[in-house]
Amino acid sequence: MRQLGADRSVRSADSVASAGGGGRVVRVVRRLPFTCGLVVVVLVVALATQSLWRPVEDRSWYPQIAYGLPSFEANRWWTPFSGFVFGTRPAAVLVIVAAVLLLVGFAEWRLGTRWTVAATLVGHLVAVLAGAGLLWLGRGVNWSWAELVSRDLDVGPSAGALAAAALATATLPSPWRLRARLVLAGYALVGFLFVGRVADLEHLLGVAVGLAAARWLPVPGRSPASGRVSRREWRLLAASGIVLLLAITVTVWLVPAEGPMGSTYDLGGSALHAAVHVLVAAVLFDGLRKGRRAAWWITTVLAVLSVLLGVLIAVAYALADQADRREAFDDLPVLVPTGIVWAAELVVLLAGRSAFRVPTPLLSRFRRSGATTAREDRERAVDLLVRHGGTNLSWMTTWPENSYFFAPSGQAYVAYREHAGVCIALSDPAGAPEDRPAAVRDFVDFCEHQGTIPCLFSTTRPVAEAAEALGWHSVQVAEDTVVPLPGLELTGKRWQKVRSALNRGKKLDVGFELVRLADQPRQVVHEVRAISEEWVGDKGLPEMGFTLGGVEEALDTHVRVGLATEGTTVLGVTSWIPVYGGNGQVHGWTLDVMRRRAAGPFPPVVEFMIASAMLAFQEEGAEFVSLSGAPLAHGDSAWSQSATAFDRLLDQLGVFLEPYYGFRSLHAFKQKFNPRYEPLYLLYRDEADLPRIGVALVRAYMPEASSRELLRALRKTE
Repeated sequence: MRQLGADRSVRSADSVASAGGGGRVVRVVRRLPFTCGLVVVVLVVALATQSLWRPVEDRSWYPQIAYGLPSFEANRWWTPFSGFVFGTRPAAVLVIVAAVLLLVGFAEWRLGTRWTVAATLVGHLVAVLAGAGLLWLGRGVNWSWAELVSRDLDVGPSAGALAAAALATATLPSPWRLRARLVLAGYALVGFLFVGRVADLEHLLGVAVGLAAARWLPVPGRSPASGRVSRREWRLLAASGIVLLLAITVTVWLVPAEGPMGSTYDLGGSALHAAVHVLVAAVLFDGLRKGRRAAWWITTVLAVLSVLLGVLIAVAYALADQADRREAFDDLPVLVPTGIVWAAELVVLLAGRSAFRVPTPLLSRFRRSGATTAREDRERAVDLLVRHGGTNLSWMTTWPENSYFFAPSGQAYVAYREHAGVCIALSDPAGAPEDRPAAVRDFVDFCEHQGTIPCLFSTTRPVAEAAEALGWHSVQVAEDTVVPLPGLELTGKRWQKVRSALNRGKKLDVGFELVRLADQPRQVVHEVRAISEEWVGDKGLPEMGFTLGGVEEALDTHVRVGLATEGTTVLGVTSWIPVYGGNGQVHGWTLDVMRRRAAGPFPPVVEFMIASAMLAFQEEGAEFVSLSGAPLAHGDSAWSQSATAFDRLLDQLGVFLEPYYGFRSLHAFKQKFNPRYEPLYLLYRDEADLPRIGVALVRAYMPEASSRELLRALRKTE
């Protein structure tokens, strides 16, 4: 079975490779013709003019193709077009190519070709002409910076590329729209205020034009406004302010210049000074991003002190006489932008103060808002599950390692585990049906309040659809395999392998019984443990958990255990967890543990045990059995048609784990029982959470695996 899974993976990889290559390039060119065409033109012009190895700005004909105030005063009005495809230096050509691919490519992917062409060209023209006009006005009022920069020329499409990207942000959902706009605006502002070249002025104007157009134009594919600012967005705004302040510090240290607000040559400080700023900013950024109360207080105090310092300087400036102003406050203007950023940061911190109430872990070790891990709450969860029912995996929520969040009504709960700052809710919420939606909403609110990332793992399709309606995303992570029991008869060709296992077991006088493992003699429990330990010892990685139980979970008195025996020897063991349908009634059973002796005399003992259990449960009146969902395994045909990049990442993780845990072979093995497939999903807020969620899932399944073991296992699969 394992070899079959590996062969299938190889064939799948080969088919993907053959379908990729040239065909993928053609699809990209067809989707992004303007982006690809502009890159080709820039590179061809660079080769033809030798500007890939010789700076264009040093050529005698540079003023004839470069745009700027000197060109317009000399009536060279064609220069905004002639300079559009050049770069001033060889390195600038490469930067322009990268910017076009990233910014214009993003815009064309989101807006389409016509809108992107218009946004790029119009944004470029407006930025170039408006920039020249502002410099002309500044020079007229004797602004020293404008007088200096107004002599410069520039080339390249970067301002237009920024304008197109800014316009395309209108198509992004929240919070990506805010993130993208903060990055673009922060880059343009810091560059203009603290570097201050003519290109930086054009970049600022390009971003401004793009954002204004995004606000007022009927942009195709526009995402709806998110309404009120969420807790996450307040945290993002505050953390972005710290990043902006850090960017100012680093820029002043690395690239001192004569900017529009004055010289920054004396403000850079030493490398140690910059390193301390980076360290403090990193701590505050992480704390604000997670909503930590301590980070809010520290940043608020710093912001208040900075604003007060600015007020004191302004008062001193107003009270000083003219001579003292020139001598003592000559460098004051360069501090104004930093003061404005601190003032804006203070406004954000005060307006969004309710988003920063997460206690610092070192100062608070307790959980709030109903999340507990006490034994009493586990018993409470069991009671709700038995009375109201749940999904095929809901019994796994009662396992000891889980924590619980109860709805305000107390009649529904979410079971979760926390790893790497992520709260992974397991399966659907359980409890009273009318209280389940509130349990999910309050659980998400609880996670955001605590500064952790919420996600739901192995949920059913109805819950996934409800989450998608709220703007969440879903990805299939497994398939549940369900076998209906009413009318089940193991007849026909499709049941031939299962019948063969039953018949062979009878010939070998292999016995089978469904028991409570906790009620069995010590010797039987000892044999079951030995079989399990033998299975784990062959894997090279620690035993997995989370949705995969072991002997300890099988000892629960609610769980039924199937034993295949030959005389007094246990040949194999399966465990079945109950599926409650409400009113205390068990409607079905889900397979959990499935293990056999490696060198046993009866190889198809697992098929024998599953088939025997199915017939026994059918006789008891159960409606179905679930063979459970193998993590990271799926039906190839349905999955491949809609697979995303993250789907393929999960697929590669499944390939990595296959030699150790055989999930895909297990999925193929279950096909012998002709099940009905029901997809299970991972639900998450947005793609930015996925890296942390991936780490958390690895830790949830393999909490005892060391980094060395994982790296060693990865090398074995290469």
